Amino acid sequence: MDTCLRILSEENEKLILSEKACLSCNSKGRAVPEDECSIRTCFQRDRDRIIHSQAFRRLKHKTQVFLAPTGDHYRTRLTHTLEVSQIARTIARALKLNEDLTEAIALGHDLGHTPFGHAGERALRGLCKDGFNHYEQSVRVVERLEKYGKGLNLTDEVKNGILCHTCGEEAYTLEGQIIRIADKIAYINHDIDDAIRAEIMSEEDIPLSLRMQLGMTKSQRINNMVLDVITSSNDNIRMSDDFYQGFMDLHDFMFTAVYTNPICKGEESKAVDMLCKIYSYYINHIDDLPDEFIRIADTDGEERAVCDYVAGMSDNYALKIFNKLFVPMFWID
Repeated sequence: MDTCLRILSEENEKLILSEKACLSCNSKGRAVPEDECSIRTCFQRDRDRIIHSQAFRRLKHKTQVFLAPTGDHYRTRLTHTLEVSQIARTIARALKLNEDLTEAIALGHDLGHTPFGHAGERALRGLCKDGFNHYEQSVRVVERLEKYGKGLNLTDEVKNGILCHTCGEEAYTLEGQIIRIADKIAYINHDIDDAIRAEIMSEEDIPLSLRMQLGMTKSQRINNMVLDVITSSNDNIRMSDDFYQGFMDLHDFMFTAVYTNPICKGEESKAVDMLCKIYSYYINHIDDLPDEFIRIADTDGEERAVCDYVAGMSDNYALKIFNKLFVPMFWID
């Protein structure tokens, strides 16, 4: 009976999903072949592995936009991930694409993000001779770092969607392409919501022409953007030209009003300085790394090991390590 459950799910996909959808039974598979689960499809299994990973749990203490916000209702990297998943699943369902694959990619897309948001990413990019991009690190997390070096052994479709969710080449599945645009819809609207909560701006500060085009409220904008993607997508996932231009104009407004605003970015230089000092310390004291990262230093090089360790830190853990390394104990409250 158990074996029939996965097969039934795979047969239902063939009946329900679009011919353009990526069917579970047609997956390119995993780097290390495994026996199939008796209950779940391969993409459902990937989703579950991501949810149960340590990297996923750490997202709850990683910055989205506001560094160490004191309020309970500001987004973290985890809540952003869940919001991307919700938007992406809505689009996938409407287009009759594989919702399980879409969800797995969405939940895994930011696993490699640094502490302190994009400020941390820029810091590591400058420190590492090979550079640093969170989307590449997210793939490294699921291939190399989780489960103490064993990785999660995810399907190729999920890893490709994670790798291609930000820029560069598009994902080869439509489900993967959804994540790139769902990520944009989520962050622009939820960053506005957080900025309003922080009293950095109000809805009325957004140019009236943009509000009339995209929506007068956060809910209207998300709904209108999602609907536009659904109606505009065919052989690839896209917004209409008019809506995409509106999104870019809104992003330009947010760059000036929020992303470079001293109120929410004023502490970034301190956060970057902390990561630089932590990175420098461990480059010169490799033996002080946790054992699993010492093993990575032996196989992949010392710089790679330190980068992996620092990138995986939550904001709270980075602060704890900084205090341990550089602040006399009797000065710590």
